[in-house]
Amino acid sequence: MNILGISAGFHDAAAAVVNSQGDILFAGHSERYSKKKNDAELCTGLLDDVIRYNDYGPMAHTPEIVAYYERPWLKQLRQLYAGQGVEWDKITVKQILKSQLQGRIAPKQIYCYNHHLSHAAGGFQTSPYDRATVVVIDAIGEWDTITIWGAEYDKQGRARYRRLWSQQYPHSLGLFYSAITKRVGLHPLDEEYITMGMAAYGRDSYHPVMESVLIRDPDEIEFGQNLHAGVSDDFMGSLSNEDIAASAQTLLEQLIGNVMRRARDFKWSTNLVYQGGVALNCLANRRLGNYFDDIWIMPNPGDAGSSLGAAALAYGQRLHWHNAFLGHNIPGAYPVGDLVRGLLHDGIAGVASGRAEFGPRALGNRSLLADPRVAKIKDQVNAIKRRQKFRPFAPVILAELAGDYFDMPGGWHTHDYMQSVARCRQPNLYPAVCHVDGTSRVQTVAADGSGIRQLLEAWYAETGCAMLLNTSLNIRGEPMVNDRADADRFEMLYGVTVYS
Repeated sequence: MNILGISAGFHDAAAAVVNSQGDILFAGHSERYSKKKNDAELCTGLLDDVIRYNDYGPMAHTPEIVAYYERPWLKQLRQLYAGQGVEWDKITVKQILKSQLQGRIAPKQIYCYNHHLSHAAGGFQTSPYDRATVVVIDAIGEWDTITIWGAEYDKQGRARYRRLWSQQYPHSLGLFYSAITKRVGLHPLDEEYITMGMAAYGRDSYHPVMESVLIRDPDEIEFGQNLHAGVSDDFMGSLSNEDIAASAQTLLEQLIGNVMRRARDFKWSTNLVYQGGVALNCLANRRLGNYFDDIWIMPNPGDAGSSLGAAALAYGQRLHWHNAFLGHNIPGAYPVGDLVRGLLHDGIAGVASGRAEFGPRALGNRSLLADPRVAKIKDQVNAIKRRQKFRPFAPVILAELAGDYFDMPGGWHTHDYMQSVARCRQPNLYPAVCHVDGTSRVQTVAADGSGIRQLLEAWYAETGCAMLLNTSLNIRGEPMVNDRADADRFEMLYGVTVYS
């Protein structure tokens, strides 16, 4: 029995397949096959890989169960309430699956789950914990915008969830940050991470004014107005975009802190599982250790990751999580020697090898890599990627040496997935991976035998430097490279050798 989990119809469609033993056979994003950024629909290429990476093969042996990540009729009811109208062809799961599966998969059973519960399961059932407090913060589920759950496994190993607290639309931290993203000239529901990077260049001293204008009750996370449509173009007057971003980031962190204190005070568990799109704010995440002893964020905490969450709910037990390399495969040995030679000669090299990452961040299989010691490298890589010059890059580093280079935040179960920032001990030595505020979004790599681990070991032996600059192999506004044809196109258009 295989289970196909689906997240589709809004943005960043994805699919995940889990077998009867709890193995994750495949998980991937539609955009990487269709080449449409944040593609909302399942595409033919993704469905090809769903079938290819299965036990079940051709249509005659399709998966018995399809699990959908939210309840469509509740979502349509909320859209009606919000003045967005009703999409009559998306009222039922059967209607949605008829369109999304293109007649290629005909399941015997179909399930759908609450949007925030799918987030929670994607986190808890991939986590190392037997019991955890789960916090989900995003823009909107069906109605939920924040939920706190108590999660545990019963004696039979079944995952159980108890809803402890929730906040609902229109009171939303995700919508607040998206409104600010739009206000500073960026694309909401896409470029919030740029707002976060911009914040380091501004003054956050205006956050009390912002709070007084927008927030009715900070403890209950209640807003005085519906921010779904954004804020006015003259919100916060003549303040610079940088000051608005900085003040909004500080206010967001304070409000997240209020949620985390509430979650901690339930005394369900000192383990935290944190999910939802807001969990991608790595700057805010540096403070999570103030509230919990051990922290896990599944590396795809947004809606795409809920494809795996829906599959987890249908499976019902702990999934066998090993790493985030769950997508399309480019066969062959990881090109360690070629990469080291390319980095030594050019300072910059691309890699497209093995299975693609499930989640928004490149972790070494679809990466643009560079020497972090060279100051001009940051501007060069930003130019290649067509990004704003102020935007920072992450270091990927041998796990056992991370503490020698960075003041790593406490409380995290792992730092393998670029989920929190840390202050660099010697930013002048590694200018290409240090932001203007002296922090870096660190990815550590344990001695796991992975390709990126072998590369770091070889690079360290050659240079005495235990890390590399690591960013996604794409340009702004395009999905990450997925297959070798994408890598060839990247080489031709942007002049960077991509090794496989």
